[in-house]
Amino acid sequence: MVFRAPRGTADHLPEEQKYWRYIESKAVEVAGLFGYGRIDTPAFEDSNLFIRSVGEGTDIVEKEMYTFEDRGGDSVTLRPEGTAPVCRAYLEHGMHNLPQPVRMYYFCPVFRYERPQAGRFRQHHQFGVEALGDADPSVDAEVIEVAWELMGRLGLRDVQLLVNSIGDSECRPVYIERLRDYYSGHHDRLCDDCKDRLGRNPLRLLDCKVETCHALGDEAPQSTDYLCDDCREHWGKLSGYLDAMALPYVVDHRLVRGLDYYTRTVFEIQPLDVGGQSTIVGGGRYDGLITELGGRPTPGIGFATGIERLALNLKRGDVPVPDEPSPRYLVANVGENARTAALELAVRLRRTGVGAILSSGTRGLRGQMRQANALNIPYALILGDDEIEKGEVVVRDMAASTQESRPLADFLAETGLN
Repeated sequence: MVFRAPRGTADHLPEEQKYWRYIESKAVEVAGLFGYGRIDTPAFEDSNLFIRSVGEGTDIVEKEMYTFEDRGGDSVTLRPEGTAPVCRAYLEHGMHNLPQPVRMYYFCPVFRYERPQAGRFRQHHQFGVEALGDADPSVDAEVIEVAWELMGRLGLRDVQLLVNSIGDSECRPVYIERLRDYYSGHHDRLCDDCKDRLGRNPLRLLDCKVETCHALGDEAPQSTDYLCDDCREHWGKLSGYLDAMALPYVVDHRLVRGLDYYTRTVFEIQPLDVGGQSTIVGGGRYDGLITELGGRPTPGIGFATGIERLALNLKRGDVPVPDEPSPRYLVANVGENARTAALELAVRLRRTGVGAILSSGTRGLRGQMRQANALNIPYALILGDDEIEKGEVVVRDMAASTQESRPLADFLAETGLN
């Protein structure tokens, strides 16, 4: 039997890690700039947390969640998204007593059973932020700025910011009825999934990528035409703040997002001229979610971005990413008697913070130099019986193919080891 990674999952090999570390470092940098603190939540939760928050009529709950009964008979679900667990933690730990809004960020794996494709896997990884406890549209603007600032610091330039308002529980039902009326008049042109969504969740029809459904969305009623007074005021203030911040946003009336808990502001960042599953960042406001989970009314807004998808776009854009730190020296030995001395030198270098590895096995000197080249190590330190007797070390520059013998004490002093 040959074992392979399960379908829809991936091994992230050492040569890929520079993209992950780069993304994580920039995300932490931006989160700190805006005053967000890190939170980590469990990889699985009570299934009802996601059923109540994400929505029973969503594809995530109906088709994509990894749900199972544990040995204690409880129904648990592997985390399909990051917001609901953060809101659960906010309630469980009494964070409403902290200064509001509470700003948090997270890195986490998420699990969804869906068709694997470029940048999307059944297990993928997210960076996300949540700001809980303040309904002011300036907080919306801040969260959107966090996402936009991250794109800039990563070096992703050819992207666009899309924003919309989908109203709240007061005004959205009227809009949903107008959508249902509109699409019902074109029922024969809908794909099978959209025919099913029409009765359960008409907002999702705007997001369909099937050509006939997508074309219908161009003429569909627009949510901003049906906002109540409060939502219209919120939308107007947010637009004013984004203008004042000089963020280059585009109002996209088709933008609804895929989770039931969103209210008012929704936004995405997408690469230019890339079709299919192209969204890099997705987020929005969810003022009713904490109440749905049993808490008192608490506004919230956040976003998430996929690490795999960010890495894919960094590669597509040829964004220069720093290499991971690697050893500076390979310590080689000539002759069995020099092996112990070479080991001691490698240990001494590492214990003072200088990267070094001992050459492998009992290879000859030529083989040890090939190993240094294969590992892209810039310098080899060569010890043989003659060097040990004289108190010297041969320092070889692998790029220049030059070397010199130097007193070991002098080399150690220059390296900061004496």
